Amino acid sequence: MSENPLAAPGAWDEIAEDYDDVMSELMRPFAVHVVESAPLTGRSRVIDVATGPGVLALLAAPRVGEVVAVDFSEAMIRRLRRAVMQRGIGNVLTGVGDGQDLRYAANTFDAAFSMFGLMFFPDRGKGFAELFRVVRPGGTVVASSWAPVADSPLMTLLFEAYQAGIPGFPAPQANPNSLENPDVFELELIAAGFESVSVTPRAESFSYDSAEQMWEKLTRGSAPLQNMRRKTDAAEWAAQEKVMIDYLREHYVPGTELSTTAWIGTGRVPR
Repeated sequence: MSENPLAAPGAWDEIAEDYDDVMSELMRPFAVHVVESAPLTGRSRVIDVATGPGVLALLAAPRVGEVVAVDFSEAMIRRLRRAVMQRGIGNVLTGVGDGQDLRYAANTFDAAFSMFGLMFFPDRGKGFAELFRVVRPGGTVVASSWAPVADSPLMTLLFEAYQAGIPGFPAPQANPNSLENPDVFELELIAAGFESVSVTPRAESFSYDSAEQMWEKLTRGSAPLQNMRRKTDAAEWAAQEKVMIDYLREHYVPGTELSTTAWIGTGRVPR
């Protein structure tokens, strides 16, 4: 079992509502790009693994025959089910499940996606192997991971604010063994059996009306930061938060666009 708290559902259950309210905005442009680029038809049956609140699943629904959306967080799935009901969507099926052990038969789907989810799996090899197993020969798999913080001016500024307000907060370190390393990403796709593998960068830019809005949009749905907040005395956190927002006020010009970068990995199941 991984010691990473983000590899367990509890951290995501805690922030499901806020994550959907604010973090989905950050994810959506990447999901739009992936859905528009994938070879989907009105008859396609697709699966979205580690769907979270269903950003990609909801975007894919009008383009395909059926979307199966799976996440290990019950709270995330409840949020998605509510959105499906409110919008009257009839072709999105939801389920709570582990992306490392999917309960679907082999060769079931025409395409599989995992946007910023598989990167947290305790055993990524199992995650990629399951995507390979459930996709039909000739089908497509797309997964994404954030690039290193140093490649993203938006995340760099945010981490500088964390360091200003939280004593001892570590500087972000690139992890060469994670999917933020495109060479590792490519090798893990190949090891799972995929062909025509590619891992390409995708940058999207965001702007905010104020430092306060930036803080709200980027931290309220952040599982790592909210986990830290819960472990900190309330008064102490309030003081730290003020310092961090003050840092953003000093270093961010409202309306300025800042980019963040993701790696988009694609592969095809051999025919």
